[in-house]
Amino acid sequence: VGMLGILKAGGAYVPIDPTYPEERIRYMLDDSGAELLLTQSHLVDKAAFDGQVLVLNGTQSVYHEEDSNLEPLSGPNDLAYVIYTSGTTGQPKGVMLEHRGLCNLKTYFDQEFQISTSDHTLLFASYSFDASCWEIFQTLFCGATLYVPTSETILDYERFEHYMTEHQITMATLPPTYAVYLEPEQMPYLRILMTAGSAASTELVYKWKDQVAYYNGYGPTENSVATSSWPVSKDERAGQLISIGRPLPNHRVYMVDVHGHLAPIGVAGELCVSGPGLARGYLDRPELTDEKFVPNSFAAGEVGYERMYRTGDLARWMPDGNIEYLGRIDHQVKIRGYRIELGEVEAQILKVEDIQEVIVLAQADEQGQNQLVAYFVAERDVSAGELRSLLGEELPNYMVPSYLVQLEQMPLTPNGKIDRKALPAPEGSLQSGADYVAPRTWVEVKLAQIWQDVLGLVQVGVKENFFEIGGHSLRATTLASKIHKELNKPLPLRSIFEAPTIEQLAVVLEQLDQVTYASIPVAEERSFYPLSSAQKRLYVLHQFDPQDVNYNMPSV
Repeated sequence: VGMLGILKAGGAYVPIDPTYPEERIRYMLDDSGAELLLTQSHLVDKAAFDGQVLVLNGTQSVYHEEDSNLEPLSGPNDLAYVIYTSGTTGQPKGVMLEHRGLCNLKTYFDQEFQISTSDHTLLFASYSFDASCWEIFQTLFCGATLYVPTSETILDYERFEHYMTEHQITMATLPPTYAVYLEPEQMPYLRILMTAGSAASTELVYKWKDQVAYYNGYGPTENSVATSSWPVSKDERAGQLISIGRPLPNHRVYMVDVHGHLAPIGVAGELCVSGPGLARGYLDRPELTDEKFVPNSFAAGEVGYERMYRTGDLARWMPDGNIEYLGRIDHQVKIRGYRIELGEVEAQILKVEDIQEVIVLAQADEQGQNQLVAYFVAERDVSAGELRSLLGEELPNYMVPSYLVQLEQMPLTPNGKIDRKALPAPEGSLQSGADYVAPRTWVEVKLAQIWQDVLGLVQVGVKENFFEIGGHSLRATTLASKIHKELNKPLPLRSIFEAPTIEQLAVVLEQLDQVTYASIPVAEERSFYPLSSAQKRLYVLHQFDPQDVNYNMPSV
């Protein structure tokens, strides 16, 4: 209601996730220059705001004014929304998007998806990420019906599948790391699935390509949600190759080499995009805007293509006209679908007292998922728990490094630069500080095996806190799912937050009525206990959390 009201009144909205740290919320409110804050009663005290506050779920008096439809006020070049993304300066930056970028998407919705009034679409993404624009406006443009599941539903795969069936959802856009956990046969009404936000996998492609009309999309926030799309189900070579497809209607994509020339087919270059989806730039960041939004020398002055955006992504044209995504060419990475500037994380760590040096890297874990690893030098011993707590006051959870490694000094190359290859492996660097205590009962042994599988650790003690040794809400969801599957225990997600150690969780499980487990002492020879049957590559949820940690759908 608030978002649509702002747009119809001719304004531009700035979505702010209420689970962000208060300092980040205050910064976004101040930096955006917002004059009006639309909120809900339980969030009024979340951040200090000097402007006008309107409580949307307040008394009916809020809605007593004239209720006739408004005359159209905004044109194609007017601002529609400003979304904040991670910034290299240590503060997020606002990306300014115009109405024409959203309107341009309708051509694709009509031509490719053929969405109609009989379709039921899904709002999976958080309002604070532009993927929500894709979901909301494809529904409104085409007269379909939008369904909004709760975060609790999204955090439970089986419950989510039931929701999809109960409401006969026909169109969904999901992160690859979420879709791979779902079973197509459990959602018989789904006719179109689109994945976006992070790289799709061969496993995901084979799972979905013959079950629904499956698409894999790509696009930075700076280009109005989507830049390209690959119709997986229509490609006979799907699975043998993974692509981000071809440009959407009215979009131009260029692969540019280090000399500023167009790269030939098959040769990697920086992916640059031009067209009506381009953002106006970064709010009050003229220098950064000029750096990223540059004159388009390849369009020969064509109207609408005068500028192009340098994405910082590495890609190449394939012989068939599709695009292969190859990764990042700078220090910007994607973690669980979120785009993160490593410099912003480093800047926050350097604010911690006594920390002298820091370098933050993204490294793949045993499941192939990127994790942030922070290496730091300090004048005193800084525990992982202390540092994680301090960072959590300033950064969203997904930007807090999973691994925190303290070094006596940074390894250097002969020319004095940090030798990244000499940095130690992060395994074992996430200990909570608790002394190791081995599993003592059958339940604790099974839980330890599941934890090791989910966290990618060699050993976990029963007194170690899940959220201090690499766990987060995404992994908590996976943990609950595996416990249900392997122990036949439907464990509520909140139990992991309330009982975050193996010792505590074992007590919770033994108290459940469904199955009673006997506390069998662990034998000396542990090989008696089989390894978890779920030791395979993990794909984890990327979205909300009803607790005070936030997860949002990544940008398409």
